[in-house]
Amino acid sequence: MPSEITIRLSQAAKDQLAWLKRHTGLTQWNELCRWALVLSLRDPSTPLVRDITTDSNVEIAWKTFAGPYGDIYLSLLKQRCAADGEDPTDVAVSRTLLIHVHRGIGFLAGRQDLRSIQDLIAIAAK
Repeated sequence: MPSEITIRLSQAAKDQLAWLKRHTGLTQWNELCRWALVLSLRDPSTPLVRDITTDSNVEIAWKTFAGPYGDIYLSLLKQRCAADGEDPTDVAVSRTLLIHVHRGIGFLAGRQDLRSIQDLIAIAAK
């Protein structure tokens, strides 16, 4: 299942990632999306946005997104599905990934104190 996942981003998320790349020094979409995912998963609330229009030209294959940590990310996603009362089906896991990556990108882009990779680490450590 994971090898079949492709993360497609909205144009708004792409624009936010471009801003984040400039301010954090991280140059790869997948690195920023990993940070976004784990920051969103850390928040126990359910994301408000459920329908995301994936209208940008940014697509990230699961293997590229997850790198050598695919099993860990997959476990986190399945755990979140279960915590939210959903069966961790392939569809639910893919949807959970999409909404949490987008919410996390929004979290990061909305931070006025995010100006470097050090700031990103400090935010994650809180």
